[in-house]
Amino acid sequence: MSDFRATLERLYGLIGRGRRADLGPMLAVCERLGHPERAFEAVHVAGTNGKGSTCAFVSAMAQAAGKRVGLYTSPHLVKLSERIQIDGAPLDDETLGRLLARVMDEAPELTFFEVMTLTAFLAFQEAGVELAVLEVGLGGRFDATNVIPPPRVAAITRVAFDHMEELGDSLGAIAREKAGIIKPGSTVVVGKLHPDARAVVEEVAATAGTPVVALGGPEPIPGAPLAYPRVAMIGSNLAVAVTIGRELGFEPEAMAAGIEKTHWPGRNELLHRSGQELTLLDCAHNPDGAVSLSHVLDPSVLGEVESRRDVALVFGTIVGKNWKSMLQRLSHVAYHRVFVPPPVRNAVDPQLMSATLGGEIASNVTEGLARARALVGPRGVVVVTGSTYLVGAARAALLGLQADGAAPGL
Repeated sequence: MSDFRATLERLYGLIGRGRRADLGPMLAVCERLGHPERAFEAVHVAGTNGKGSTCAFVSAMAQAAGKRVGLYTSPHLVKLSERIQIDGAPLDDETLGRLLARVMDEAPELTFFEVMTLTAFLAFQEAGVELAVLEVGLGGRFDATNVIPPPRVAAITRVAFDHMEELGDSLGAIAREKAGIIKPGSTVVVGKLHPDARAVVEEVAATAGTPVVALGGPEPIPGAPLAYPRVAMIGSNLAVAVTIGRELGFEPEAMAAGIEKTHWPGRNELLHRSGQELTLLDCAHNPDGAVSLSHVLDPSVLGEVESRRDVALVFGTIVGKNWKSMLQRLSHVAYHRVFVPPPVRNAVDPQLMSATLGGEIASNVTEGLARARALVGPRGVVVVTGSTYLVGAARAALLGLQADGAAPGL
């Protein structure tokens, strides 16, 4: 067994520790290691949905503007190194393994996500990153990323119902957890929020003395169309990213160039095979995400199919997700359903979903993809969604990618 594989197994062994609602241990370790979280300026992005794509756009724009950029996101699709990128490239296995081992040796008390976050900080410090774009893992107030000093910009993309056991059962309560990333000395950018959520965010910002800037449009150069594929599908996320870019002082031309070079796999990603078979990968993992995906799948928008009979879902999710609401929304735009368990230990049993809403069952993603394709034929669209882990497995299968070999598990 390679040292890197052994390090991964050691890291994944920490998953059982769960999430910690306390920044104290993370702050203490940062101090012991010389405060790597202070080695760069930051953009900090929270939100129920859209935060990852927003981070990807901001990172690409910053690179186009000539910055040395670090990007930290979660979870990953195929390889752990996707979570920590420098100037658009995932961290190499040697560096990732070395830094992970260092963190786990020096701070054995940390959780999985705390180890990953501190590893990202050390990687960015070592690489001389000027601007780090950091995606919140869950919530905001107690998220491990929230040990950073006041960021240049704190952004909240969307607030919707998800992770309610941890974050609260109202939009206001969830918004308050996400607004925990707002600090004095920052600027706040807010996406299109429900009035209840926006009121809370504005209250927190006012208490911190932090200005909330008006959300601009998604075009860096007004009236100049972007060449980014499927740009209409991510308009609100792109508007947040462009507004962040303006706050950072990026030139419109650099923002446009960065957007057009952005690559964010598994999010409204349309794959072609033999120029004919189309598969759409989308990490919609809650009802709000399913609503957005349903708009994408409308034949008048997708432009690839004539009716919902030409669309087959390959769907699987994990325990705790409101999969009934997700499937009910997607049933309006997809006629066929193939249920597959994501390759993680807490997957929802496909038998339960099939018995509740009807549909076929496949034992794994490869079998599910094949059955869905048979249902719609070469000219139909297969849509893989419901869980990031399912999307990652499907992407690896379709593109022949080699995964790390350790199950994500969270």
